[in-house]
Amino acid sequence: MTKIRNLILVMGDQLTPAIASLAAGDREHDLVLMAELFEEATTVSHHKKKIAFLFSAMRHFADELRALGWRVEYVTLDAPNNQGSFSRQVAAAIADHQPERLVVTAPSEWRVAEMVATWAADGPVPVDILPDTRFLCPVPEFRRWAEGRKQLRMEYFYRDMRRRTGLLMVGDKPVGGQWNFDVENRKPATRSLFMPHPRGVAPDAVTQEVLALVAQRFGTHFGDLDPFWFAVTRADAEAAFSAFVTDALPQFGDFQDAMLAGEPFLYHGVIAHYLNCGLLDPLRVCQAVEAAYHRGAVPLNAAEGFIRQIIGWREYVRGIYWLSMPGYETRNFFGHTRPLPALYWTAETDMTCLRAAVTQTRQQAYAHHIQRLMVTGNFALLAGVDPKALHEWYLSVYVDAFEWVELPNTIGMSQFADGGLLASKPYVASGAYINRMSDYCSACRYDVKQRTGETACPFNALYWDFIGRHADTLKGNPRMSQMVRTYAGFSADERQRIAATSASVLGAL
Repeated sequence: MTKIRNLILVMGDQLTPAIASLAAGDREHDLVLMAELFEEATTVSHHKKKIAFLFSAMRHFADELRALGWRVEYVTLDAPNNQGSFSRQVAAAIADHQPERLVVTAPSEWRVAEMVATWAADGPVPVDILPDTRFLCPVPEFRRWAEGRKQLRMEYFYRDMRRRTGLLMVGDKPVGGQWNFDVENRKPATRSLFMPHPRGVAPDAVTQEVLALVAQRFGTHFGDLDPFWFAVTRADAEAAFSAFVTDALPQFGDFQDAMLAGEPFLYHGVIAHYLNCGLLDPLRVCQAVEAAYHRGAVPLNAAEGFIRQIIGWREYVRGIYWLSMPGYETRNFFGHTRPLPALYWTAETDMTCLRAAVTQTRQQAYAHHIQRLMVTGNFALLAGVDPKALHEWYLSVYVDAFEWVELPNTIGMSQFADGGLLASKPYVASGAYINRMSDYCSACRYDVKQRTGETACPFNALYWDFIGRHADTLKGNPRMSQMVRTYAGFSADERQRIAATSASVLGAL
């Protein structure tokens, strides 16, 4: 046994040499510990592709560290010394190596952070917990920003982040004279558009070994393993991002909210999982997009829309997460209790939009933000699904879903279960919105023009029934009060037909 100074624990979403624990380390005297842990892979029934992506990316990152001169103890899932959980694995490594200290970068998830806190309080060696400097707004700074505000709106946070980073700024003014070009980013897509596919990577020997492991050990989990095309190294993730900037970003702004049957990606980057596990750096990708705008390769609405998602929304939801935990996952403003419908796992529904979203989720471990918000999320909210059950589904099925980003997006944005802490209104819509932004409705057996009856689009009756059920609550929301007044103007017979159609839809679930 070689004497080591520090044992540095690197988790599966900390895959960058710039992570604080490694940046503060000493390659000659410290040992890096990484482990594939059954407990972490099964906190929910994670999509098989998600597990394979993280395990393969972890194995490749261990090799990257070794090439940089680090000593790495990497414990594979089927290794004889695998202890199954973080606490047991860390305890075993401390017993084996007798380090002076344990060093860890602050975990991104509340559950794991609480676990690390117990090591610091009760462990056999001192524990240094370093801040995660990959994020541009440290949690204490977000708390200071939020303190005393009546409303925590992302737009104002985003403007502060633009000033702080200098991205798309001229002095203290935004490039183009306005902060937000979202109004230009809502065009419906058409079949005539060129659809670039995200840059994929053929599985190498390491990834093939992981795919076999996942098929054997997690075969009952949701999702398809094949085809597996995700980048699992920093170089390939950076190449995938560069391809997005060249091939898709110029059209991303216009069509980021569009949906087309059989086109799961359109102009989206499909890089969130690379950002969230550390293979890409958020500031660097924003700087690259800004540079593309300045050289005329990308229009302003696309560059601003992308940068807003990273330094605005991504940083904002992380702040909301740490501001609101613990307990945020159980918030339930509307008191919804319906179990998650089986169709979220099976895709067995005649609703074309839902079937498409769930099918591509099963195949790709991916759906873009409008499919999540306005199809699967919208339906769950209108149907009165328990928001915690939906949260656990989103956390399970998407490769980019880590709790710090997924939970606020579900509880706050999608389900309004926090009562308006994050969003200014419930994001609910009838079938008209889906018809406007997609081509799903043209091939659906339901008629998007009908409000009630057996052949009416289920979103229509569910929408108005939701407005009616929650009218007393919604009438006080400036962005929903008009819909409440519209519902109140329906005849008694029409309201009865809406209720009956809604009950029929929900009964069929």
